[in-house]
Formats: sequence, structure tokens, C-alpha cells
Amino acid sequence: MITIRHTRAEGTLIEGSEKGDGVYDIVRHRGFRYFRSIERIGITGSRDRAAQTWKINPAAEALREAGFEVTVTIDEDTRRSFAEAEAEKAERAEDRAGRYEERAGRAQGSSDKLRAEARRRMDSIPFVQPMMPDHHSYSRDRNFRDRTQRMYGKAISEGQRAAYLASRSEAAENTQRHRNNPAVTLRRIAKLEADLRRVHRRQAGQSAHGFPLELTPETVAELGRREEEIAEELTYWRTLVAQAEADGFKVWGKADFTKGDFVRCGSRWYEVLRVNAKTLTVPGGPDIRPVVSAENRAYSWNDRLPYDRVAGRMSAEEARGNLAQRTAAPQTSD
Repeated sequence: MITIRHTRAEGTLIEGSEKGDGVYDIVRHRGFRYFRSIERIGITGSRDRAAQTWKINPAAEALREAGFEVTVTIDEDTRRSFAEAEAEKAERAEDRAGRYEERAGRAQGSSDKLRAEARRRMDSIPFVQPMMPDHHSYSRDRNFRDRTQRMYGKAISEGQRAAYLASRSEAAENTQRHRNNPAVTLRRIAKLEADLRRVHRRQAGQSAHGFPLELTPETVAELGRREEEIAEELTYWRTLVAQAEADGFKVWGKADFTKGDFVRCGSRWYEVLRVNAKTLTVPGGPDIRPVVSAENRAYSWNDRLPYDRVAGRMSAEEARGNLAQRTAAPQTSD
């Protein structure tokens, strides 16, 4: 008996399969893969999501055609909390970073050891000592030098491998740091709020463009689950931003700016041409000057700068003073 079981808590996994029974060979072309860590076959990225029936049903049918008895069980109500899912992601990222860091250390140690041994071997050869093809020791000398050069090559290769593994460790750390960055979180919150509005429109029987929709009981149930999940995610991320604000992070908004102020984005300052509900209108174009104003702008069109990309503010008076200081001619003494 083969069971394809899906829950939001565990994702989609196959039960009852054993190595060599042919199940994996059948389902691997239908979106399934083997998870070595849990020694099970399943669908990648299926946890915390609705069942991907367009993958599950064809896989079940293919197994039945091959002679297997197959049961499909889908439970959309058994799920873990969003906080639990995030905690597991953070733990896995930390473990991954630690593993890469450990492997990088071993590779670097091997590189240093090989390089030191190769240098010791080269130092044992007398300075500018040529190879003597007619001497009885020629073959031994040549092999000695060849092995030493290969040792240098291996040291370089291990050093490159150490650098690659160290970069993977840093990437794992940066991924989680970026995910919890307050500015990134604000953008994620905005997207989730838009998703929630779409869910509410569909619950009201309207499509994204306002056309009427016919809702089945299954669709209504799924929309209810999705509404609950999004609300839980929003609570989690808003709590994270609130904590960041308590720690000193500034959440910028419409009330912080007036027309004529200057706003910093990255390393540049832009004059605020208009204050909007969700964005600031600033001079547009690929201008690389440190301060771009309505007077010195090089391009005629405007850009919109979302508040989550704001990194600082100057009043018009402060900006004029800074500009005057930047452009003032240096004084010379007699």
C-alpha cells in the first residue's frame, strides 16, 4: 500500500515505499524528489501550503498503472504556526552556516598544511640548482619537484574551496539577516496586505478586476484558511517591526516629509517634489550626483520612492547649507 499524504504541517510525503521498489522512478518526473535527511519521497516546498493536486493526482495515477495500490490523503487543516515555521527556517540557516564554516576551516587548514610542506620541500633544493639529466639522481629529483608542484596546486585548490565554502556560510547568514531586515519586512507587510485584500474580494465573490465569481464550498474553505494564515503572518512581521522601532529603527511615512525636504536613498539625497500616501516623488533618471534637486536635475522625468527605501531626511534649509558647503570655493591664504 502506497499512501500519498499531505498536511500543511508536514507537506506532501509518500508512505509505504522502500528503496528499489520503483516508486521513486515513477514519481520523480511528476514533481517529487527524495529527501535524504528524512529518507522519504515528497514534493519540494509543499510545507505550509495547500496541496498541489496537479502533481499529486498524476503521480497517484501513474503508480496505479504500474500495479501499486495507492491512497491519497489530504488534510488542509493540520498546520503549524507561522512562528514555528520561521523558527525552523532560522535554525536551519544557522546550522547550514555552521556546517559551511566548519568545512571551510578544514579546507583552509589543509591548504595551509600543504603549502607549508611544499615550501619546505622547495627550500631543501639548493638555490638555483639545475636539473642534471645525465646524473643518476635525475629521475628522483624530477619526481621530487613534480610532486612538490602538485602539492602547491593542491594547496591552491583547497584554498579556493575554503573561500567558496566561507562565502556559502556568509550567504546563509545574510539570507536570514536580510529576511528579518525591518525595511525588507515593511515591503513584505505591504505585499501581504495586498494579498489579504485579494482574499477578501474573492470571499465577496469578486475577481481581481471586479467580475463576479462562483464560489464552491472547497474554495470558500480554502479562502478562509488563507485569510487566517495571512493574518497570522502579518501579526508576526508587524511585531518584528515594532520591536525594531523600539530598538531605534525609524519607520518613515507621509507625516515625516513636506515638499522641498530632501530624502536619502542609498548614498544620495533627492529633493522631495511631492508627498504621496505611500511614496515620495523625487527627480528621476540615472543621476549619480550626491545631491539631486529640482534646480540641478539632469533629467526631466520623476521617480517614486517608497517610504520603506528611505534612509534619512534633511529639511530644505539643512540641504541648502550642505550644498553651499560642498560647492564653496576653497579659501587660500596669502
